[in-house]
Amino acid sequence: MTQPDGPGEGHEVDEAADRETAARRRRGALLNHFIAYFAAMIVLIPVNFLTTPGYAWFVFPLVLWGAPLAIHTAFAMGLFDGWRRGG
Repeated sequence: MTQPDGPGEGHEVDEAADRETAARRRRGALLNHFIAYFAAMIVLIPVNFLTTPGYAWFVFPLVLWGAPLAIHTAFAMGLFDGWRRGG
């Protein structure tokens, strides 16, 4: 990292580092969310077919949890950054 040459340049470097730290934190939280989602689905699908093979109820948690996961993915990718800043 280089030293700021003039006034205001250090602030820009700090903001970039803060944004990168926030993005890294969002990606970590998303990874935890994906792990929990897939672990739950790995359990729910066999339970469904062992208990009620004629009715595929596992689809409901798959979709109802998958939708917020998709929104979380978009947030972690930074697709909502402009919206959050008002521009």
